[in-house]
Amino acid sequence: MGLSGMTIAFDKFSHMDLLSPLFFEGSLFLTLTLFALFLLMYSIKFLMFAEEVRQDVNHRIRVNFFSTISISFLLLSIAFLDFHKFTAEIFWYIGLGLHAFLMFYTISYWITKNIDIKFMNPAWFIPVVGNMLVPIAGVEFAPKEINFFFFVTGFFFWIVLFVIFLNRVIFHHQLPQKFMPTLLILIAPPSIGFISYIKITNSLDYFAVALLFMAYFFVVLIIFLYQSFAKLKFYLSWWAFTFPLMSVTIASLLAFHKSQQVFYKFLSFGFFAIGLIVISLVIWKTITKVREGEICVKED
Repeated sequence: MGLSGMTIAFDKFSHMDLLSPLFFEGSLFLTLTLFALFLLMYSIKFLMFAEEVRQDVNHRIRVNFFSTISISFLLLSIAFLDFHKFTAEIFWYIGLGLHAFLMFYTISYWITKNIDIKFMNPAWFIPVVGNMLVPIAGVEFAPKEINFFFFVTGFFFWIVLFVIFLNRVIFHHQLPQKFMPTLLILIAPPSIGFISYIKITNSLDYFAVALLFMAYFFVVLIIFLYQSFAKLKFYLSWWAFTFPLMSVTIASLLAFHKSQQVFYKFLSFGFFAIGLIVISLVIWKTITKVREGEICVKED
């Protein structure tokens, strides 16, 4: 998801003649290749170790991450939209169907299982708040009503889940260290919501600006929480740093495009620079830990 966000950002900057299209095309090829590789690997796991996959599907935390597959299809659809529209449409329909199924499955899982509040973390936003990604490319392929349905449900669950999460972090135990990077996920819903709303309405109105400034609020909040990240041990959850930074970058670029206010342009430059540094760091740390055999180890 983070690499897809980076790819889309490269595309937007190349349209502004600030970067060569080669950055976008190279990133698109890399992201598509890695996604195909990971999808193939998990498909092999599904065929050879079906019981382990069943345990993942019924795990109180891992169940929320299955929607990253459908969201990746939707993000690739957005990335391909200006590059090859037919491919974008194929990815969008696959992502739409898969995400609708995973969303309803995950919500029904939450309702029918007894889940302790301590297991609640921002990763819960992924299955339902990811709905707001649907209209970004969907306005090109489906009626407005379908896109609005996914936007509204995503927005509704963003509010509901945020209230639950706030209750969890204030009145219960702090997040375990490995879940601390997921705090950046709080930036993504209002950023994506802003982009989605603009795509549906084509209007930079007060509601749209409110969504964008909520994203900026969470960016500032994360800065104030810097001490929680200063000595953080590396986990794969570090990848949660990447997509939110790219989503707020793209949202700022869209705000600049609609308003022509330089304020948004400079913010997008800053977020993009930080995002590229973070992605580079996370890639390096991931490769290092793979070599050391500390990735894909059994955990509780």
